[in-house]
Amino acid sequence: MGGNVVVQAIAAVLALALYFLPSILADRRKRHDVLTLALFNACLGWTGFGWLLALYWSLQPNPPKNVAGEVVETRKIVRMRAFSSALLVRVQRRSAARDRPENKQP
Repeated sequence: MGGNVVVQAIAAVLALALYFLPSILADRRKRHDVLTLALFNACLGWTGFGWLLALYWSLQPNPPKNVAGEVVETRKIVRMRAFSSALLVRVQRRSAARDRPENKQP
């Protein structure tokens, strides 16, 4: 009878480990949103679809910490490059116009 309790305890621990496998993987992979994922796993993991979604989520790469800030920085860099390119084209046109023979003074 004592052996049966041990087997049941081991089976319960293994079942819990399997149930929370997505959360464990997220923690091992150092995801920033591990708490949200664990709560999702705890609440919806009992459905097969919820467990699969949590597993998929846990295997995704870490999201950037500041997505909005990165978008703003990327837009700023793109605008600066466009401005620099337009400025370079304008300077080259003026330089070419200045170097034309009809624009030279005798």
